[in-house]
Amino acid sequence: MNAFSDRPWLAAYAPGVPHTIKEPTETLSDMLEASVKRYGRHVALDFFGATTSYEELGEEISRVANGLRKLGVTPGDRVALVLPNCPQHVVAFYAVLRLGGIVVEHNPLYTNREMRHQFEDHGARVAIVWDKVYDSVRSFPKDMGVTEVVTVDLIQAMPLGKRLALKLPIKKAKAARAALTTGPSKGAIRWDTLVGSRRLHRSHPRPSLSDTAVLQYTSGTTGAPKGAVLSHHNLRANAAQGAAWVPGLRPGNETVYAVLPMFHAYGLTLCLTFAVSMGARLVLFPKFDEKLVLDAARHAPPTFLPAVPPIYDRLVTAAAARKVSLEGIRFAISGAMNLPVSVVGRWEDATGGLLVEGYGMTEASPIASGNPMGPSRRPGTVGVPFPSTEIRVVAPSDPLVDLEFEEEGELLLRGPQIFSGYWDRPSESAQVLLPDGWLRTGDIVRVSADGFITVVDRMKELIISGGFNVAPSEVEAALLSHPDIVDAAVVGLPGAVGGEDIVAAVVLVDGAMLDAEAVREYCRTRLSAYKIPRRIVEVADLPRSLIGKVLRREVRATMMRG
Repeated sequence: MNAFSDRPWLAAYAPGVPHTIKEPTETLSDMLEASVKRYGRHVALDFFGATTSYEELGEEISRVANGLRKLGVTPGDRVALVLPNCPQHVVAFYAVLRLGGIVVEHNPLYTNREMRHQFEDHGARVAIVWDKVYDSVRSFPKDMGVTEVVTVDLIQAMPLGKRLALKLPIKKAKAARAALTTGPSKGAIRWDTLVGSRRLHRSHPRPSLSDTAVLQYTSGTTGAPKGAVLSHHNLRANAAQGAAWVPGLRPGNETVYAVLPMFHAYGLTLCLTFAVSMGARLVLFPKFDEKLVLDAARHAPPTFLPAVPPIYDRLVTAAAARKVSLEGIRFAISGAMNLPVSVVGRWEDATGGLLVEGYGMTEASPIASGNPMGPSRRPGTVGVPFPSTEIRVVAPSDPLVDLEFEEEGELLLRGPQIFSGYWDRPSESAQVLLPDGWLRTGDIVRVSADGFITVVDRMKELIISGGFNVAPSEVEAALLSHPDIVDAAVVGLPGAVGGEDIVAAVVLVDGAMLDAEAVREYCRTRLSAYKIPRRIVEVADLPRSLIGKVLRREVRATMMRG
């Protein structure tokens, strides 16, 4: 028994929210097919005004699955997806799963070096990629094993007759086309080839609940990117937990905006699985742009918007400037970074709906707690544990020592959404998964007597920038490769609307002068944009421990002071 066994937070649940969910009995493939059968003629996908019904979605998934089968994809094979949000992403995701394959999601804006590390780790033979990144994937050494690359042209999913549905002058529409596609790639397999296949035979073997569905790369609690192994059971359970958390959902009549990237665990669950499970209309955006979101709201107003604090802040500001109403967005769930109370107030005033903060991590598929969708919500906290989710708070130095309410310690999680470990990393898996199924989050929290969780600090020193985990060591390595930098420490400082700004303290070689913009430009060839330090400060020396380790906490404290 621990202090939290009595689950006092259940009293805060919104009316109608169950204390537990039913154990999943269907795989993600089964879930998709159930939605196709129940909501067949409803709009499933909306991409710049071009729509796909659930019947059409099911048909295309079956054809692409058969096309992948002919490419040799078998149960347990990893298939890499390197795609922004688009209809082909949704189709590819479920087509791979139908074959019993394992989806490996990738950020298409990663540098060649970042993406290569992940490909070397998971060893996918088949990749489905945005044609803009085809050359990058094809540049990997042949011994890495990537033999088949399917390219996706985003323009094919757009209503071209409407000038890309952006209402642009012809010249600008052509420019937009050029930005989204590169044309045919030599040696690539065109997406149309898969779509042109016959339907997959119904007798083809199906995946089971315990099968791995997704490898989701994360810096986790220890810094180096690694693949979190998420099963059909994990992801289906988390989608069910999310649906249970929002009383008043109208299956078949919700419109969910996919402004979160679906290659991120948060976007994957809220858009690729949760939205599909309830027959929602999923409006897809390749990237967040407040103008495009407000334009889309004219023909398909959102009712449910999962996002991160900066997106809510920017949307409210843009909507007010353009005199566009946001009323009708009944539910919004914020995650990935802390949600300022001021943003909650502005959003709820503008929409008349609710904006609540949740908490999770990739290893939890990813959502583990949330503020109740009702009057008991408590801005400034990350809410209470989800249905079927247990928590403990333990001494940071010893997970066997349980703490009490109001004491600060490391948060542990247990539930059907908790992953089974990191891909091919048993020792690192053992560091975060305790023998009795508890996941060590690495986050220091304080839980109130009625069960509301407040995140106090992180044991891990990851930085959350733009909703993504950034390992300081990775940014430091890029900085240290610069010829003028001999030492570096990277920390996160509070951002204006939640999340953190990446700040670097650097020691220069004798005689060198700091040109911060030139250093940032240098980093852009080695790191994704969201990992680039916002501020670079020259220091004479860095504080170190007795064994020589840079004391990032001291660096951060110094930066905070000045």
